[in-house]
Amino acid sequence: MKELAAAGARNRVPVAVSCRVLKLHRQHYYAWLANPVTAAELAEAYVANAIFAAHRDDPEFGYRLLFDEVTAAGHEVSDRTVWKICSANEWWCVFGKKRRGRKGRVGTPAHEDLVCREFTADEPNRLWLTDISEHPTNEGKLYICAVKDVWSNRIVGYSIADRMTSQLAVDALESAVARRGGTVANCTLHSDRGGQFRSRKLQQSLWRHQIRGSMGQVGSAGDNAAMESFFSLLQRNVLDRHRWTNREELRIAIVTWIERTYHRRRRQARLGRLTPIEYEAIMTQTATTAA
Repeated sequence: MKELAAAGARNRVPVAVSCRVLKLHRQHYYAWLANPVTAAELAEAYVANAIFAAHRDDPEFGYRLLFDEVTAAGHEVSDRTVWKICSANEWWCVFGKKRRGRKGRVGTPAHEDLVCREFTADEPNRLWLTDISEHPTNEGKLYICAVKDVWSNRIVGYSIADRMTSQLAVDALESAVARRGGTVANCTLHSDRGGQFRSRKLQQSLWRHQIRGSMGQVGSAGDNAAMESFFSLLQRNVLDRHRWTNREELRIAIVTWIERTYHRRRRQARLGRLTPIEYEAIMTQTATTAA
């Protein structure tokens, strides 16, 4: 239709002649001219915009989870339509099947590596580490995102959910900020390059709390080894102890081990054979007395 209108204007060919040559009905042409964008096309454009926003926030979502997101946002659409829009725009899940002849692209880091494997801090809330782990239950997988303060090795924040989304990382960060009383400006949060840590939601939370982001290199486990050591302990002491019946049972076990055992009973050589809670209490009291 656009080509027909442009050609007619350029060559001064009557619309009737152009329509007859192209075997089109004139009323169809005039109907399009009066309304070039139909209501259905406009509605699909709004749905596509909502799908893109959800995909940008959580690149791990496939079309089924994107369908859940857009319907929750109030759009009436079928999952088949969501698949069609995703396919046309190549909005694929980052965990999709690898295609032959194509090399997977590494996610662009949102931040530089500010830590460089120097996992030390002489004050609280100077360097935090974060990562995500998962474990199966009979109901399905359970995911945990934890934030550790390098100064005392204390888990200052964590969140547990049945889906690995950017909100999981955001909730863990907000939990850490709340527990530390909001005095976290200029703290550095170090992570890997997972999509949850590169998401727009987490970057907004970092900016709001004036926290600096830091990311390790791809395929280098040592770049976040201090955080992975905690999950290794969690794996041996809780996750692999037996088969878990449901997510709630495993969630309670994780929280109990962190708060009762790891924080208050597990002594660490780096802390002078103190627990994280004991170390923070002694060091805080010492600093207060010196002041």
